[in-house]
Amino acid sequence: MPEPAKCKQWLEKNFPDVFAKLTLGTAPKQESKGGGGGEDGGGGRGRGGRGQIKQKKKTVPQKVTIAKIPRAKKKYVTRVCGLATFDIELKEAQRFFAQKFSCGASVTAEDEIIIQGDFTDDIIDVIQEKWPEVDDDSIDDLGEVKK
Repeated sequence: MPEPAKCKQWLEKNFPDVFAKLTLGTAPKQESKGGGGGEDGGGGRGRGGRGQIKQKKKTVPQKVTIAKIPRAKKKYVTRVCGLATFDIELKEAQRFFAQKFSCGASVTAEDEIIIQGDFTDDIIDVIQEKWPEVDDDSIDDLGEVKK
């Protein structure tokens, strides 16, 4: 029930033994919820079903890739992927690139920044200057790539 006072009254009326344990503070919270599972209070799970599932961290190689993607006629965009593998905040990097190159930039995928214009020549130096943890060996220039 939405009101705890009414809920306590109902519990005291229908399950006085559980209410007595609850007021003493000796019973686990699972018993008072009526979660089933027998006399011991449940199957070791809390409310909501499954227990916590621990996910393993993916070991992704630390690599930054830069590509020039053609748009209409003689227009290009520069795609920068892999900055997140160095724990660089993509939103911060996007703002930095937009300000540095005086152009539009956006975060498009989970680890991809698109910069309006062809900045493949300058961007390697800019990345190494701003984030020194990104060394020269971990930056790949893919050249012109079809989207």
